[in-house]
Amino acid sequence: MGRLPFIIAACILITAFDIYFFKAILSVFKWKPRTKKIFGILYWSYSILLIIGVFAGIYLNLFLTLRAIILVAFFLTVACKMAMLPFLILDDLRRLFIKFFRKKQIIKDQPISEAEPISRSQFLVKAGLVAAAVPLTSLSWGIISGAYDYQVRRVNLILPNLPKAFDGITMGQISDIHSGSFYNKTAVKGGVEMLLGEKPDFIFFTGDLVNNLTNEVRDYQDIFSKVKAPLGVYSSLGNHDYGDYYFGKESSPAKVKNLKDMVEVHKIMGYDLLMNENRRLKVDGEEIGILGIENWGMGRFPKYGKMELAVQNTDDLPVKLLLSHDPSHWRGEVLQKYPQIDAMFSGHTHGMQFGVRLKEYQWSPVQYIYKEWAGLYQEQKQQLYVNVGYGFLGYPGRVGILPEITIFTLKRA
Repeated sequence: MGRLPFIIAACILITAFDIYFFKAILSVFKWKPRTKKIFGILYWSYSILLIIGVFAGIYLNLFLTLRAIILVAFFLTVACKMAMLPFLILDDLRRLFIKFFRKKQIIKDQPISEAEPISRSQFLVKAGLVAAAVPLTSLSWGIISGAYDYQVRRVNLILPNLPKAFDGITMGQISDIHSGSFYNKTAVKGGVEMLLGEKPDFIFFTGDLVNNLTNEVRDYQDIFSKVKAPLGVYSSLGNHDYGDYYFGKESSPAKVKNLKDMVEVHKIMGYDLLMNENRRLKVDGEEIGILGIENWGMGRFPKYGKMELAVQNTDDLPVKLLLSHDPSHWRGEVLQKYPQIDAMFSGHTHGMQFGVRLKEYQWSPVQYIYKEWAGLYQEQKQQLYVNVGYGFLGYPGRVGILPEITIFTLKRA
């Protein structure tokens, strides 16, 4: 019930915007009465069905494909209207200014011309419609081609203290699966096959298996259970894995069970889930440390992670690799307090699923929120790698920032 008032308020706001957009569109075209009536019926039928669909997607156990269709329709509709909104506001401000100016002219008994050689209102509203087509086109293409366009990124990870037995060994990383968002099992399976085709010696999964509830993974558990590696698959939890966004921040029996089920799912899939603990990875008698903590985020994101527990009994290990879902943990705590951590592996940002990512240049709006948001970073002798994610959340696609499978080659120099 906690989310219901917010959802109702959002629906009222969306309806108000709908009225605003509807009147604007009616004002710029010459409509025959019958055509105008048909357009009105179609416009409001779509809007009402969309709101009903959003409620059904939240409160009913709909098929994933149907939920995805509703989400896609809602996201594209909102994005298009947001692109059009500035033009409508500009036109209304223009109208207001003209109205005020004309009143002043009338008071001064100065006649003004009523004619406008070009209807600026029509120009601005039609320009808004053209602007709305831009996100519709690009975001639609991002759904069609970007959501499952998995990219293998290869990274040489230089660790000066790396034992000789580990020199040249390979490690894979995936992050932010968000199985509750998927609607194409074949494509998801194809991405896993790409990862396995690289034959990494061990694999990290750095959190956010689901969006809200553990049961979201049930349709994809068999696929991700295939993720195996000779030296093991190690995992950590992300902020979405605790059920906070469904049950709220306070503890409850249902929330506790959801987290217990999450831990059990990792075990069933064969992932070694690290919750503020560590493992010793041994090759030919030499060892490195793999540490993993629960989610540790800045601001509104939860801080369940306890580094003091994760580093226990690791002082003798020459290299320590840390799984920590949120990259803000690196600057927020690791750099300041734990200089013994050689490299940290994160996800969380998704690269906002929108931007530009080239070999020598990358940009995304998310960089104004996170200083470290995609790729490899280094400060002094410590490194951080941020994977932009395997799945998606909210917008069911990707534009420019494509889903990532990272393959690291560990090197001494």
